[in-house]
Amino acid sequence: MKKAGAMITIWIMALLIGWVLSVQIMTTDGSDQGGLVPIVKLKQYEEELKMLRGEKDDALSELIELEARMKNIESEKAAENDFIKALVSDLEKYKMASGVLDVQGPGVVITIKDSAKTDEYQDDYNSILYNSEQFLSLINKLKEAGAEAISVNEQRIVGTTEVSLAGNGININGSATAPPYTIKAIGNPGIIEAALTIRGGIIETMKKKYNWIVDIAQREDITIARYTGVVSFKSAKPVPVGEEES
Repeated sequence: MKKAGAMITIWIMALLIGWVLSVQIMTTDGSDQGGLVPIVKLKQYEEELKMLRGEKDDALSELIELEARMKNIESEKAAENDFIKALVSDLEKYKMASGVLDVQGPGVVITIKDSAKTDEYQDDYNSILYNSEQFLSLINKLKEAGAEAISVNEQRIVGTTEVSLAGNGININGSATAPPYTIKAIGNPGIIEAALTIRGGIIETMKKKYNWIVDIAQREDITIARYTGVVSFKSAKPVPVGEEES
């Protein structure tokens, strides 16, 4: 009798466990839809992203307005004092070097496109994406050739710029970019073009090794937009004046 009661108890517990598991499975299936983000949540994320982009644009507009006011103040004070005038001039140079100012001048414009697809199996293959290190090489070559400002698809290249893969594109400064790629570089146009198009150089490598379609053209006037990201230092700090390195 005791044995029969124990068997009934085990059977009831098994039924309860099975019921609980079935409820959990149905709940999971209904909530994540096979691992996909529900449409309602996706819409919510889109709205949040749109709101954040709007806040960023508003903050950037306010920053530009404040910088314009500051520039007027600096100009007024510089006109009154030669020492302040020299300081303001140096400050402008540092701002241009750090990439936080729009700049213009002569230089080159390079456009890079992937090679034409030769068969249907290449539809999902992006040669530029899988060889993104060539962008780093190109940027380094531009710097070596004396480029004073560089941008890729309107993303300003600064000291903290990151170039990384993201899905089917390349992220630059955390922003998604896609081909065709337009690289602008301000500097001596003749020197820059000669450095890039030298035999066995970066342009020839892109064309012959990767079959990319690459065009380079000299321009008398190029405008490169400022870097709009936030530069922060967590570890580095200025060395106090007069303190020697240890």
